[in-house]
Amino acid sequence: MTRRLITGALIGAMSAAFSAGAAAQANPQNTGYWISVQTPPETNVWRSGNYGDPRTSNLCWRAGYWTPAMAIVECDPDLVPKPPPPAPPPAAAPPPPPPPPPPPPAPQVQKITLASKALFDFDKAVLKPEGKAAIDTEIIAKLRDVQKLELVLVTGHTDRIGTQAYNQKLSERRADAVRDYLVSKGVARDKIETLGMGKTQPVPGVVCTMTAMKELIACLAPNRRVEVEVKGEGVRR
Repeated sequence: MTRRLITGALIGAMSAAFSAGAAAQANPQNTGYWISVQTPPETNVWRSGNYGDPRTSNLCWRAGYWTPAMAIVECDPDLVPKPPPPAPPPAAAPPPPPPPPPPPPAPQVQKITLASKALFDFDKAVLKPEGKAAIDTEIIAKLRDVQKLELVLVTGHTDRIGTQAYNQKLSERRADAVRDYLVSKGVARDKIETLGMGKTQPVPGVVCTMTAMKELIACLAPNRRVEVEVKGEGVRR
């Protein structure tokens, strides 16, 4: 839209006629335009007539000192800075992260104690038939229920009769004999560890004070044992 600029002699003439009234009635926002003292300050900007050309009708008269910074939206809407767009609404908070999955169940450990009397003859490390049957029932059958086998620990123990060095070797041979039998029944050899404790870990509460060897051997029988610990990820129910 074109705007009519009042310059030169026309400005001088109009300023003589209206300067006093304009100063008294001007809306501070309209000070870049010629104003009328006849109308309220909100609508007191002088506007042009039609003069036969609708493109020039109702245009605001700018003062000679007018600058684009003095533009008002009623007269020069294209020159007035547009208000900033409204700020977008705050983004919705993201949903909380899902809870972490529960930790896997801790590996379970089953400890099975086999009496040496059932496994071996006294002072021997060769499995007896009834000893193999005990291993089948107490260990092999239970291993089938373990979901993921991690470790089978076989520990041999002896009674106090004899030296520690002798009993250490005897306990190791007995643990190895049980390991070999487990391997023959399909248990992976690399899952089995053997350990001999000799006579260092007697069963608590077993007190034998007799002097006769036969009676002493019978009394100390609970100490002559093999313990098998089975460790797996879980046990089927």
